[in-house]
Amino acid sequence: MYATTLLVSLLVVGSLLQPAVPARPAPASASLKQLAWLPGEWSGVKGRASIEERWTPAAGGAMLAVSRTIAGDRLVAFEFLRIVERDGGLVYIAQPNGRPPTEFVLTKIDAGSATFENPDHDFPKAIRYARRDDGSLEATTSGANGDKAQSFVFTRR
Repeated sequence: MYATTLLVSLLVVGSLLQPAVPARPAPASASLKQLAWLPGEWSGVKGRASIEERWTPAAGGAMLAVSRTIAGDRLVAFEFLRIVERDGGLVYIAQPNGRPPTEFVLTKIDAGSATFENPDHDFPKAIRYARRDDGSLEATTSGANGDKAQSFVFTRR
């Protein structure tokens, strides 16, 4: 009896000491057809850097993109991007500077915006693309609860 009580007590205390698991947002149901406003060549300026993203139209269950950041006459960053249909939703897959892929699951979508999240990633934890009223595209990356948000505005080329 004592051993059972001790074991249960240790399990309870151990569970209280476990680090908090980040809340996992529920995936949103969607298809690539809902992102018909995203394909194209987009460019913008952030400080002294010019940033470009080129998104392909959806085909074969995926949209592909390449991004590059140029400062002066030097390439300072590049990224391979994908949005794929998976399990009735969308997954954004980023490979900055050729690193291994990191996945972000679609959690919110409407007629002009899409938000992808990965609470386990260091930064960003959320990526949002939004079509603006003037036809430009705003991409926002942020940490937990929208902390450290960084926005980039692109115009269609």
